[in-house]
Amino acid sequence: MSSVQAPTRHKVVVIGSGFGGLFGTKALRRAPVDVTMLAKTTHHLFQPLLYQVATGILSEGEIAPPTREVLSGQDNAQVLLGEVTAIDLETRTVTSHVLGRETVTPFDSLIVAAGATQSYFGNDHFSEHAPGMKSIDDALELRGRIFGAFEMAELGANRGDNVDHLLTFVVVGAGPTGVEMAGQIAELAHRTLKRDFRSINTRTARVILLDAAPQVLPPFGQKLGAKAKKELEELGVEVILGAMVTDVDERGIEMKFKDGRVERINTVTKIWAAGVQASSLGRTLAEQTGAPLDRAGRIGVNPDLTLPGHPEVFVVGDMIALDNLPGVAQVAIQGAKYAAKEIRNRLEDKAPQEPFKYFDKGSMAIISRFNAVAMVGKLRLTGLIAWLMWLAVHLVYITGFKNRLTAVMHWAVSFLGRGRSERTTTEQQIFARAALARLRRGATDLVSAPGAYDAAREVMETSRRQELEALAVEEARLTDSGARGMQSEQR
Repeated sequence: MSSVQAPTRHKVVVIGSGFGGLFGTKALRRAPVDVTMLAKTTHHLFQPLLYQVATGILSEGEIAPPTREVLSGQDNAQVLLGEVTAIDLETRTVTSHVLGRETVTPFDSLIVAAGATQSYFGNDHFSEHAPGMKSIDDALELRGRIFGAFEMAELGANRGDNVDHLLTFVVVGAGPTGVEMAGQIAELAHRTLKRDFRSINTRTARVILLDAAPQVLPPFGQKLGAKAKKELEELGVEVILGAMVTDVDERGIEMKFKDGRVERINTVTKIWAAGVQASSLGRTLAEQTGAPLDRAGRIGVNPDLTLPGHPEVFVVGDMIALDNLPGVAQVAIQGAKYAAKEIRNRLEDKAPQEPFKYFDKGSMAIISRFNAVAMVGKLRLTGLIAWLMWLAVHLVYITGFKNRLTAVMHWAVSFLGRGRSERTTTEQQIFARAALARLRRGATDLVSAPGAYDAAREVMETSRRQELEALAVEEARLTDSGARGMQSEQR
C-alpha cells in the first residue's frame, strides 16, 4: 500500500532585513507559506536615524532591534544569518555565506530587498578615511572619530600644538543625511561640548558641508533648499556648493570647482554622505534575466515589481529602477507589502493586482533642534512645525514600544538639555573596519574552517589530556613524598 506524501508549503525567501525585508516578511504572517529571511546582520536597521547614533544622541539598540525578537511571534518565519553571494533562478536557490559557512536555501517565491551601499563614484579608496552612513558599524566608527577628534585636539592644545585640522569636520553630500549630520556636529561643538574641555574652545570648530550640486537638498526643491542652507549657516555650518571631491587622505580632503580651481581642506574627520549604489545582487539578477541596470546599479523591473520572465521573483526598495522612484524607506515598505499581497493572491487563485503605485507620504530633514524642513504633497513647511512632524513620523516607524520610549527620553536629554546619552567610544570602533579590510577574506580569516577546526581540536584535546595526566601524577607525588613547602636543593 503506497503512502500519500503531504504537499510541502510554499517557500518564500526574503533577502535583507531592512524596511523591505522586514515589512515583506511581516505581511506574510497569515499566509499559508514558510518564510526564510536571509540577512547579513542580526538586526533590522532604522537607517534614517544612523546620524543620531554617530553623534551620541541614540544608542544603536534603539534603532536596530534584533530581527529575531521582532519576528519571534511569527511562527511561519525563520531568520538565517548570512550574506547572499549567489541567486540561481533556474534551480530556484539562494546561496549565502557567513565566516566560511555556506547555506543553500530553496524558494518558490523570492523577495529581494538587499538595499544599497554607499557610492564613492569609482573612488572606493576614499572610504578608508571618509566612512559612509549605511550601517551600525559606520555610525559607531564615526562616533569614535568625531568624539575622538575633540579628545586629540585637547591633548594637542595642551602641548601647544596647532589643532585646527582636528577641529575641522567635513561632511560630503548635501542631501538629507549630510544636512542632518552637519547640523548635529555643529550643535555638538557649539552647544553640547562647550564646557567639557579646558585647552580647546569647541565653539571655534569648523563644520563644513560640501557638495558638487548647486543647492542643498535638491529633492526638496529650490525654496526649501535655500531655507535649509540659510538655517545651517546661522547654526555655524560652512556650506560649499559646486565643489567635487577629487582626493581624500588621512589628513585632508581636496575639491575641485567648475572653474578648475582646486582647494584643500586640512581635516582628520570626514563623513561621506554623497551617493548610493544598489546591492551587487542587482547585477546577478540582470545577468540571468536580461533586465537593464542604471548607473547606480538599480535593476529595471516590471510594473508589478517582478523580473522579466520570472514572475516568482520580486525586487523592492533601493534596488529598483521604476518610474524614477526615490530611494526612501516608504518605497521599500510599500513595495514589499505589494509583493507579499501578490504572493498571497496567487496562492488563493485571486486576480493580480494593478501595477505598483507609490504613495508619497512626504519627505523631511532635521536641521537642528526644533528646526526642520518638510515636504508633504504641495505643503512646504519649515521650523518647529516641521520638526514636530519629523518627530512624530520617526516615532511611528521605530520598531518596538521600548525603543520608542527610550528614544523619546534621549531626545528630551539632547534637545531640551545639552547632554548626549551615548558618548562612549573606543579605539576598536575607529580602527576595526580598517584592520578587517587588511585581511584577505576579512573576518573569515580569523576563524577556522569546520573541518580544520575538528582536526585541530582532536590534536589539542589529546595534548591537553596528556598534560593534565602528567600534572595530576606530579601533584600526587609532591603530596605523598611530603615535598610541599620544602626548600629545594641549591645546585
